[in-house]
Amino acid sequence: MLNSLKEILWKQFGASIDMLRNAIAALPDDQWTNDRRSFYIAFHTVFFLDYYLTNSPSDFVPGLPFTLTDMNELPEHAIDDVIPDKMYGKAEILGYLSTAREKCRKVIGGLNENNLTSVWKDDENREFVLLELLIYNMRHVQHHAAQLNMILRQKIGDAPHWIGTADDELFQKNG
Repeated sequence: MLNSLKEILWKQFGASIDMLRNAIAALPDDQWTNDRRSFYIAFHTVFFLDYYLTNSPSDFVPGLPFTLTDMNELPEHAIDDVIPDKMYGKAEILGYLSTAREKCRKVIGGLNENNLTSVWKDDENREFVLLELLIYNMRHVQHHAAQLNMILRQKIGDAPHWIGTADDELFQKNG
């Protein structure tokens, strides 16, 4: 039963991450550099994907440097106080996303009867049971992938297609 749950969770979470990847990759280069909103959404989503996959938030080491900024001093189009230290290129964001995707695979693959209901708590007193946090994180990724797809439709009249399930297995088959 637990292995089936892990496979199902991976297939859906992996698909959400893949939809985010496709949306970021589809953003035209001029959109990436001239409209910071898309960049901030992409960075925010990958950053928090990684953060919420970290067992102990106090141990979190981000894949790309950032600075916490006062909410009253945010750059235009920033969506939170986690501000990237520079304007990262799409390749850098996609590389970070690839690393976070593999981290997600490992977290889901490592679920067991003991840690499935373990409590995750951060400095802001947000508290989740691990399984709920994974679903919350997946919803967050899908929310922002949808935002990027909406921006793409508005700007270029097209967006990547829906991905029903991840095309790779959580547990690699021995062949």
